[in-house]
Amino acid sequence: MKSLVLLLFVTAIHAKHEQYSGWKSFYVNPVSFDQLSKLTSKIQEFHLDFFRKAAVNREGIVLVEPKYQNDFLKFLAKEKISNRIHSDDLKERFDIDDQKIEARKLATRSINCGRLPYDNYQTLDVIYEYIDKIAEDYPEIVTLVSSSKSFQGRPLKYLKISKDKFASNKPIIYIDAGIHAREWITIPTVTYAIHKLVENVTEPDLLDNFDWILFPVVNPDGYVFSYERDRMWRKNRSLKDWSITSFFCRGVDGNRNFNFLWNTVGSDDDKCSPIYAGTKPFSESESRTVGEIIDEHVDRMVLFITVHSFGSMILYPWGNNGSLSHNAFSLHTVGIDMADAINRLSLPHFPNYVVGNSMLTLGYGTSGAAEDYAHYRGVPLTYTFELPGFENEDDESNEFSEGFSLDPIYIHQVCVETWAAFVIGARRAGDLFGRKNL
Repeated sequence: MKSLVLLLFVTAIHAKHEQYSGWKSFYVNPVSFDQLSKLTSKIQEFHLDFFRKAAVNREGIVLVEPKYQNDFLKFLAKEKISNRIHSDDLKERFDIDDQKIEARKLATRSINCGRLPYDNYQTLDVIYEYIDKIAEDYPEIVTLVSSSKSFQGRPLKYLKISKDKFASNKPIIYIDAGIHAREWITIPTVTYAIHKLVENVTEPDLLDNFDWILFPVVNPDGYVFSYERDRMWRKNRSLKDWSITSFFCRGVDGNRNFNFLWNTVGSDDDKCSPIYAGTKPFSESESRTVGEIIDEHVDRMVLFITVHSFGSMILYPWGNNGSLSHNAFSLHTVGIDMADAINRLSLPHFPNYVVGNSMLTLGYGTSGAAEDYAHYRGVPLTYTFELPGFENEDDESNEFSEGFSLDPIYIHQVCVETWAAFVIGARRAGDLFGRKNL
């Protein structure tokens, strides 16, 4: 029966991802900041899509559509930037990912009774059912907030977790995920944090000493579209007007829509661009909701983490120009402590985390980003996590390399190691800034 279900599923997805036929992905490995800067300067010209972030001596993976591939390779040769093919056919890779996810469902359904929080990529319905159930089962410490809605009318759900319903003056830890629709691995790291704070408490000091705000799916419309229709979809699904352009080029990049030097660098006015910044700061309900949470709790918020993928990086402000915050020393040392916590638990074929200023690490500036906005508003420690994705893929016998996304068998591992970073980050934030308003 399982074989028949899987066969029917494979048949159904055969036509899926057709828009990526002919697309290729390349490993690129800049060995100097000059090479990195030149590489990232071509993002808009060649419509490059970095699915795994590159850094100096850190190999990235970039997606290139057919019409730009020859010019892109000529550019790499001219600049002597090391490169090799990652995939000759993105559609084939995406099909493999879908098959792995379905096979994982079939293998674990009987064990987990169909509820699979940490061993597979979940539908939005499953994630929301989990959030609702946690709030229902633990009302003494968990409050569900869903007062705002996405463009398509889905509730934007997040949890407040507190021993005293946020009535005290404890420092607040904020963590979100899923603002970029295609970054599926980010979401279970936040649901796992909920699990560790509520269902399987092994660090009781984290509730004794802190209040928590956990927002697992900032962009539910985009996530559903990525899960069901277009694996590489990044933006939300908003429609700015009823023009033909808007209809075919929907959505805004939520992480370019915050009110910090909005649309000045690393974003785009083109509605069809994956980094389209919107019509104005906070034009989108998703980013606006995150901004309102920051503004409401900024006096007590000591740590802000927005989880992204891929790249194995912990990044901090300022992302627009590479200048350093007055809190740069604390940002860097706490970032190192969190990275060390991950690296101690990481698998051998996962790369070690890089810690640094966002612009200086990635080689390009961004404006309107959540991490910068939170820091600008006064949160002392703000970070973007880029979770691990791929490593050792030159080994053709390694099953880890067959698909495009992180194999679902590694989800629990990523959740465990990322939770270790959250634990250290919270404790260090409390030590450094926990009494800032007492």
